[in-house]
Amino acid sequence: MRLKRPHGTVNPYGFDVEAWLLQNEFRATGYVRADDDNRRVDAFAARATDYVARARESIRARILGALEGRRYAGVIAALAIGDERAIPNEQWQLFNRTGIGHLISISGLHITFFAALIGSIAYWLWKMSHKLTTRLPARKAAAVAGVTAAFVYVLLAGFEIPAQRTLYMLIVAAIGLWLGRPGSASVVWLWALAVVLVWDPWATLTPGFWLSFGAVGLLLYIGVGRIGGASKWREALRAQGAITLGLIPLMLVLFQQISIVSPLANAVAIPVVTFIVVPLTLASIVVPWDVLLIIAHQTFAWVALLLEWLSTMPAAVWQQHAPAIFAAVAGMLGVLWLLAPRGVPGRPLGLIWLLPLFVIVPLLPAMGAFRVTVLDVGQGLAVLVQTHTHSLLYDTGPRFSETADAGNRIIAPLLRATGVARLDGMIVSHQDNDHSGGALSLLQTVPVEWVASSLKPDHPVVRARAERGEAAWRCLAGQQWTWDGVEFAMLHPVAANYVNPKLKPNDLSCVLRVSNAAGSALLTGDIEARTESDLIHREPTRLRSDVLVVPHHGSRTSSTPAFVASVRPEVAAFTPGYRNRFNHPRPEIVERYVAAGVHNYRTDYDGALTFTFDEGASHVPRRERAHDGHYWWDMPAEGELASLD
Repeated sequence: MRLKRPHGTVNPYGFDVEAWLLQNEFRATGYVRADDDNRRVDAFAARATDYVARARESIRARILGALEGRRYAGVIAALAIGDERAIPNEQWQLFNRTGIGHLISISGLHITFFAALIGSIAYWLWKMSHKLTTRLPARKAAAVAGVTAAFVYVLLAGFEIPAQRTLYMLIVAAIGLWLGRPGSASVVWLWALAVVLVWDPWATLTPGFWLSFGAVGLLLYIGVGRIGGASKWREALRAQGAITLGLIPLMLVLFQQISIVSPLANAVAIPVVTFIVVPLTLASIVVPWDVLLIIAHQTFAWVALLLEWLSTMPAAVWQQHAPAIFAAVAGMLGVLWLLAPRGVPGRPLGLIWLLPLFVIVPLLPAMGAFRVTVLDVGQGLAVLVQTHTHSLLYDTGPRFSETADAGNRIIAPLLRATGVARLDGMIVSHQDNDHSGGALSLLQTVPVEWVASSLKPDHPVVRARAERGEAAWRCLAGQQWTWDGVEFAMLHPVAANYVNPKLKPNDLSCVLRVSNAAGSALLTGDIEARTESDLIHREPTRLRSDVLVVPHHGSRTSSTPAFVASVRPEVAAFTPGYRNRFNHPRPEIVERYVAAGVHNYRTDYDGALTFTFDEGASHVPRRERAHDGHYWWDMPAEGELASLD
């Protein structure tokens, strides 16, 4: 087995892999090597949690088998045991666009309803027996039955934070009932919050913690202690409106999007899923009748028809930049003011406190300046270049699996959070997966004005552009343009390179130079010694650059002494994967840059590197891992740091 300490990519607004590993108590990551001497020690470890996991897997297999070939089989499995692996990405996009994603996992409402149902049945049966009620009141027996049912359901759900919150609230309420001191709903909520934080202090690192406790807190805020009453329908509409409005600051901070159609979608989906689909699904676990699962699936499929219609509406989703923390705090205060009881003066003024969420946008480079962000995508490359009004993406990182790649997991969230609604250009340097793997998913989620590459005409990226009649062309030396006073120049390849059968894809990499009066950056893809020599002879003056994204991640086939001497960079940015199997960057290559007096940085050690090219700005990058560091982030050892400079 090969193990390494937890280490993930670190990017602005990116998913914190190391926080997730910590919160889920993973202390190492790795893999089992293929070896003929490997032997299974035991088929089953027989820990208490393993029995639960085996039961969950058995239920999952039965549901997926009974609903084989049906579109929403993964949703039914998720509602039963909280396992969302069988739900495809396009369905998640539908649920997120319509704002019902919280219903697809096992939500607090599902658990509460299930506990109430079992508790009601237990209460009815218990009070039928005079002998039982004289020993224990039916209410207390019902509370025990309801909490026990909720505990079993939460175990099957994988004991996630929202499910824990509901379970602890039910336990606190049951204890209060037994002691004759039930307490208020607010007290129950606070006790549940305290129990979650004591049991799992790192729960605060998860969006589910803030959304689940925040939503219940808002419901308590608008309902507890208010004078006056209204019809059930009016109260339900008021509650849905409060949740939609109240969670705007959190949703923008966490996801940078709000579903505008969510009130209507939830008004239909919540009762149907909670009172029909979930009970049928859970009943099928106890009573092995496949017909129950089929009815549950068909019921959800009818709801999905409405969701699909709502999601196609032009204004179904509001997407924008990630707001600053102070803007989010102001927005939360504004929400509390807006939802305050009638009689509180100036409630409409709370809307003004929401304005900073929308009008205070991230700072863009000034006219004539530009910013280069070398992203941490593991073993691969993705670079975002921004001028005052334009954005260019150079390479799109690797593809990790059938459903995940750097495009949808790293680059798209960064673009959305920084307010980049569209890309003015995308350059895919060459065909290798670690440079082109995220291109297709990006083209599906972000409008791109044009694409330039060295890819063959039959490559999926080129075909996708052609099928939609969108601009795509080949990189050619001599192409150049100016955006906002910043010059872009393509230095490689030349036309003859495309008809040379002996040239490897690496040596076809598009080489781009970006420059202004404050300096220049050279983006080189995976070029090797042959192309470096060609560039030295063809572009002896334009090779000179202040910042160099090191060719081929620091491979020994690149960064020849002559090339380093010709570029004469002040700073070199290496883009290897953490402890990658290629041993990039090679120690001799790093030493070559050190000997040339170059300051070296590595995305696997430093996270994303952000360079600013503006008057008076230095070329020292902002290192994401150090800029906003957290104690759980893995930092390179002193010896590793010493090898860089």
